[in-house]
Amino acid sequence: MKLTTLCYLQRGQQYLMLHRVRKQQDDNRDKWLGVGGKFLEGESPEDCLLREVWEETGLKLEAWQFRGIVTFVSDRLPTEYMHLFTATRWSGRQRTDCPEGDLAWIDREKLRELTLWAGDRIFLQLLEQEAPFFSLKL
Repeated sequence: MKLTTLCYLQRGQQYLMLHRVRKQQDDNRDKWLGVGGKFLEGESPEDCLLREVWEETGLKLEAWQFRGIVTFVSDRLPTEYMHLFTATRWSGRQRTDCPEGDLAWIDREKLRELTLWAGDRIFLQLLEQEAPFFSLKL
């Protein structure tokens, strides 16, 4: 079983997105994602969220909302439980040298033009509908 977090930082009508282009061996290579990653031993979802956002963006979250759990079931990979968050307030200075890829603020209406996973398209649509909480199995 794999436990992960994913967070979409929202600034007005924009999301902070990460274009995964740095690592050669990356299951997410060339995809655009929110920020987040794998739990470390003993971390809660919130611990992982705060650490991953800080590591990837240099920002310290001050206001965030748990939006749901997305379950990925595959016959090739371990089941993944991804804890999905949105954030609307943070402090600090955004990194310009993320080790995972390139960070960019993307207008909501332009998100569908990006190279996204099919599942991301589904839960981004749910977030745009302002669904407060959902559970999704992909």
